[in-house]
Amino acid sequence: MKSISKSLFFALCYCTFTFHVPAENSPESPPVPYHISCGDKEITDSDGRQWIPDGEFLASSDSGDDTEVATAQYPDPLLPSAVPYMNARIFRSSSTTYKFQVYSKSRLWLRLYFYPATYGKHDPSGAYFSVSANGITLLNNFSAAVTAKAFTQAYLLREFSLMPVVSGHLNLKITPCKESYGFINGIEVIPMPDIFQKPVAIVGYREETLDLRGSTLQTMFRLNVGGQFIAPHEDSGLTRTWYDDLPYLSGDSIGATSLAKKDVNIRYTAEVTEDIAPLIVYSTARTMGPYSKVNLKHNLTWIFQVDADFTYVVRLHFCEFQLSRIGERVFDIFLNNQTARRGADVIAWSGSMGTPIYKDFALYVSGVPGVGEIWVALHPTISKTHKSNRYDSILNGLEVFKVNDTNENLAGRNPLPSKMLIDAEEAQKQLQTSESTVEEMVAGGVASCAVVLAVVVFVRKKNASKTVNLLPIDGTGSSNRDRSGGSGHRMSIAAGLCRHFSLSEIKSGTKNFSQSKVIGVGGFGKVYKGTIDGGTKVAIKRSNPSSEQGFHEFQNEIEMLSKLRHRHLVSLIGYCEEAGEMILVYDFMANGTLREHLYKTDNPPLSWKQRLEICIGAASGLHYLHTGATYPIIHRDVKTTNILVDEKWVAKVSDFGLSKCGSNLTQTHYSTMVKGSFGYLDPEYFRRQQLTVKSDVYSFGVVLFEVLCGRPALDSDLPKEQISLADYVLRCQRKGALRRIIDPHLKGEINPECFRVFTDVAAKCISDNGIDRPSMGDVLWYLEFCLQLQESPGGDDEAEDMAKDAYDTATLSIEEEIADDEVYSPRLTPVFSMIADPRGR
Repeated sequence: MKSISKSLFFALCYCTFTFHVPAENSPESPPVPYHISCGDKEITDSDGRQWIPDGEFLASSDSGDDTEVATAQYPDPLLPSAVPYMNARIFRSSSTTYKFQVYSKSRLWLRLYFYPATYGKHDPSGAYFSVSANGITLLNNFSAAVTAKAFTQAYLLREFSLMPVVSGHLNLKITPCKESYGFINGIEVIPMPDIFQKPVAIVGYREETLDLRGSTLQTMFRLNVGGQFIAPHEDSGLTRTWYDDLPYLSGDSIGATSLAKKDVNIRYTAEVTEDIAPLIVYSTARTMGPYSKVNLKHNLTWIFQVDADFTYVVRLHFCEFQLSRIGERVFDIFLNNQTARRGADVIAWSGSMGTPIYKDFALYVSGVPGVGEIWVALHPTISKTHKSNRYDSILNGLEVFKVNDTNENLAGRNPLPSKMLIDAEEAQKQLQTSESTVEEMVAGGVASCAVVLAVVVFVRKKNASKTVNLLPIDGTGSSNRDRSGGSGHRMSIAAGLCRHFSLSEIKSGTKNFSQSKVIGVGGFGKVYKGTIDGGTKVAIKRSNPSSEQGFHEFQNEIEMLSKLRHRHLVSLIGYCEEAGEMILVYDFMANGTLREHLYKTDNPPLSWKQRLEICIGAASGLHYLHTGATYPIIHRDVKTTNILVDEKWVAKVSDFGLSKCGSNLTQTHYSTMVKGSFGYLDPEYFRRQQLTVKSDVYSFGVVLFEVLCGRPALDSDLPKEQISLADYVLRCQRKGALRRIIDPHLKGEINPECFRVFTDVAAKCISDNGIDRPSMGDVLWYLEFCLQLQESPGGDDEAEDMAKDAYDTATLSIEEEIADDEVYSPRLTPVFSMIADPRGR
């Protein structure tokens, strides 16, 4: 409230938040909800929602030649689905209005979908337009391309909470800016429960409240704190999307995540129903962790970028499922360094364990034009009246809503791209300029190269035609696949490099997905043991429709593995995309996952030599990903369940659904939403959301200790100090007690010098900062060295020579498998100077 006086603030509130009373004798409402696919035909999406064309909703005066229907040239891999993003309605000049017949005594959700892509001759950078609903300005001079670029997103979804519509019509007006055009891909009009009935406390103004019943609001953020992404179909039928809170956490302390135990009964109340949030939100939480002394020195903080000069409502969701007594966990809540609530006690508010509660707070955000921030911070309460053995805080969910201003406006400015993004673009332009110069120099040789390339392509196609079933193509040249609606040129290139199976082939090979054929279950879905071509054994991975991993991961896996070939990467044979199914077919790995041979298994224990050889194979596969391709590929989900072993105990890295390739970037890291598996996640990636090849190195370091200790990366059944394997082994190493925690099956089997080098390497891998970690090439070299130390009777010198030979052989195979003729020169990196000469230690 620094920028406005108290009297002015309440003047604004009075003007903005007048309550509109519905007319008593209004007509009955036509059927809702509406799911409108703009410029498309009637179609059903992957969640079962029926989308209808938008033509009948265009006002009669606007349905002439001033709009057109267009299809995006290709889908971005990050699109969650083809519907409603791949088709658009283009608005060329004058304003166009959609008219929806609707009478509602309750609020409505209005959702607008935008995919800034090339539509025919329309470049996405040329679209600037405004959107209003019944006179409320929602977007102004809006550029979906600029906004998506600044936020590094492929698509945009804008959700608004509209006041009750008593006139019988909802008019949605789209107005292109001068010499520009507008577009929209999808529109949803959905009845929503009135979740803004209670007055909202105003931060900084004691006992003053804000009435939201006459306001239009925009959903800015909706987070499942401490939990995972919640898809629309998982939200109690209300189709809200809840995101992971990790990208918004700030500072060194990210706290600890918790999941309610099965014996805790989390239940709704009269005040908190499924309209407020799904139970899954209240079943997970983020706390500060078990160490009270540490907690007192930090806040648990989330930061959100918002538009300045607006009032915002911050809704905090709480549910205590760990403690049962008042006073056990008491904390303070701060918004933008102002005290929102002192002595927050969830049990005191809710009355018992497992009972959800939420609290709303309003604040005005000022800042430089267009740019503002909201800081939400929790800190344990410290007072004379409150003394506790537990200094901690808890949060289960968080939502941020923008409130319309006095001008009936919700529109903010288009965001500016970050400096990092600008620098990356400049570097890319310089690279393209230099490449253009080279192209001009070699232009004379292009024709002859093209002849050679044509011959190679012809031969490949001729050979491929014996086994590859091409996707059906309709008269327009677009794919007819059910799931994607045509996934574009990227996937079609990959499709030509691997086999397309029909669904009947898959069902025949798995006995119609018989449960007896299931050999594993993962985040993508179930894995079946199957047969093809009269008896060839394969592994068939079938997508679970309710899985978080969707079309993007499916397409990513095909694109990655169809272009990568290496002895230590699992081979993709083909895929099936038919009747809504997403299925991948791999080489069958007879011995399953590495984890199945380490703990909680009936399989005989692996010898130390077997474990080393498996680690060497996996390291070789990752080393190839990082250095063997034209651009580095980051796996992003390295763990023991993603390292498979064939019948000859050869290790192969699998599951590339989350992998990231730097094919269009020049920087050494990628700013991206945090994804991966807890226990293996790089802490630097957590803090900065910047993914590097060193993130894979950290995860592989955890794998190395998992192999050594024969226990999971996370084990909540152990004492607190032992739950995280990475933290525990580093603590034991500092105390010189690592030998005490190795797998009992390995006691007395490991050569002492081999043990020392192995643990040094593994510890370096899980260094807190990426710059302190070795490259995967370094790791591979030292694992080869460990194997020679274990087997060689000739001492360190002979072992080092043998390790060098093994490393050279591995890197030579990488050179041979590179598609380009680029020079490849592996070197040990400086971080390993301490152990590069084992005789110098």
